[in-house]
Amino acid sequence: MTSPVPDIAEPAETPTTSLVRASLLEREWSLGLLLMVPGGLFLLVFIAYPFFLGIWLSLTDSIIGSVGHFVGLQNFITLLTTDSIFQQTVRNTFIYSFVSVPFKLLLGLGLALLLNTRFHGRNILRAALLLPWIVPTALSSLAWLLLFDSVLSPFSWILRALGLINANIAFLGDPTLAMGSLIVANIWRGIPFFAVSILAGLQAVPPELHEAAAIDGAGGWQRFTAVTLPVIRGIALITTLFSIIWTFSDFQLVYVLTKGGPANATQIFGTYAYQVGLNATQIGQGAAISLYMFPFLAIFAAILLAFIRSES
Repeated sequence: MTSPVPDIAEPAETPTTSLVRASLLEREWSLGLLLMVPGGLFLLVFIAYPFFLGIWLSLTDSIIGSVGHFVGLQNFITLLTTDSIFQQTVRNTFIYSFVSVPFKLLLGLGLALLLNTRFHGRNILRAALLLPWIVPTALSSLAWLLLFDSVLSPFSWILRALGLINANIAFLGDPTLAMGSLIVANIWRGIPFFAVSILAGLQAVPPELHEAAAIDGAGGWQRFTAVTLPVIRGIALITTLFSIIWTFSDFQLVYVLTKGGPANATQIFGTYAYQVGLNATQIGQGAAISLYMFPFLAIFAAILLAFIRSES
């Protein structure tokens, strides 16, 4: 007859262990490290790993389904010296970004100044202002695709009704008009981001400063340049930096409207990297195309941040 096995009691937590745990949680550095662990893991898995994997792929001749071999900087050299489409892509990306961003800044600033004044229905207009920004890019791009359609475009219909044209305009079929159409759609989408950001900065301008400047005889333009502009300059520069980065790395709007055409006239880094890396299965060369954006964006960020620090 077997004797029952006595229950083995789990060791109770000693007062020393609980005190050490409480002490670690009460210290700022240990608690800070503990709270940073989830964010650090997120950055490591979803940002750091894809970034360094892209660097490794750009240094190989990998294709989809094959690991490939290490080729060093050959992909970058080939793109820069012999690929005329890539050279056109660089020009297109700069045109697309540096024409769109200034218009977004100026129109967003004007809209923010308007919404900062008191008028009937201001709150409704402020809420409606966010619609272009919160609507998914792919969905709004489909709407612009209809607006620029060579057959169904309401722009062509209005111009024909006014007698200004005799036939519909192929907005996305002409190289110059296609790039202009993309810029217009990108400006429309980016204005709310500038307007809301600058409007938040305008709320921080003390009204007493405007009153004092008005008493001293300053006009509206003088009050704007001497009082308002210095306060919102930092916000405007940071907003511009983010907009440059987003516009430089844009993909959805261009891919839905033109897919880089016609004849690569609207090809930018994102669309060309997609076509070479996935459609043509040259994943190594596609990674090299996308990484060409990195030094440009790093330079833009360094210049703007240095200017912001010099102003502070």
